[in-house]
Amino acid sequence: MDQTLIESGTDGGAALMPHPDVAPSSGGIAAGVLMCVMSMSSIQFGSALSSPIINAYGPAGATWLRLVFASAALAIIVRPKIMSYSRSQWIGVLALGTVSALMTTSFFSAIARIPLGLTVAIEFLGPLLVATLGFGLSRQLMWPVFAAIGVLLLAYDGEEWVGNWPGILFAIGAGAGWACYILLTKKVGNAFKGLEGLSMSLLVAAVVSTPFGFASAAPHLTAFGLLEIAGLALLVPLLPYVLEMVALRRMPTSSFGILMSLEPAIGAFAGFVILSQPMTPSQMFGTALVVAASIGATVFATKR
Repeated sequence: MDQTLIESGTDGGAALMPHPDVAPSSGGIAAGVLMCVMSMSSIQFGSALSSPIINAYGPAGATWLRLVFASAALAIIVRPKIMSYSRSQWIGVLALGTVSALMTTSFFSAIARIPLGLTVAIEFLGPLLVATLGFGLSRQLMWPVFAAIGVLLLAYDGEEWVGNWPGILFAIGAGAGWACYILLTKKVGNAFKGLEGLSMSLLVAAVVSTPFGFASAAPHLTAFGLLEIAGLALLVPLLPYVLEMVALRRMPTSSFGILMSLEPAIGAFAGFVILSQPMTPSQMFGTALVVAASIGATVFATKR
């Protein structure tokens, strides 16, 4: 994918600020690969483990709670200088925070209705389309077409369609949010030092989600539930961000982009292991098509 655009986690995950391509250090690539796999696993297994939280507090409530804990933890670490930012910086974090809240709510709403693997594959179409359109209307449009075929295969288990329209629409909304999120992340990353932009956008996202999530979650909160949510908030997005940031210092962004293309497959695997969502051979082939399309777009971008 276009390395100036696609340097971001999923769903739901952490924003990666743009980084220059770096020369691989001796022995660093293997460690970087391991960190990428750990990051993607953290995101997808964290999403799968969020299923009980979503059932207990609703998608909006689960989104709000996770964002509150994640934003508070990162704010303590980063200590953003809230009163020192310019108007343009505030506009950037307000936009990114709002998109983050809506994207996460849409993603949780989708996985509450349709399988995780299908949700991630549909969501992946958003950044894939952004990367492809960056090259204009050319034959590179074949990559999102291949991915869309893969999504159709994922949506049919050989006997019936496994998705439902509300779930699919929420997944599409999450994909559109992810596409916007990538573009906004680039802008915010250039406007702030270090992790301040990410910290501020998470704080905004927590505030934006409060009117929708508080009423859904507050009546059902328990002490154990709060501890569980705090752990999930660290699992996604804080841990993936740290892992990805360190990985990018050890390997070229082109290699990073290819590895991150495996995320739909890891999402499908997490759905199988945690949520008992099996896949037929045709659905596995559909997942492979989505992954192959993402890798193809990434490889093409590195040759530009």
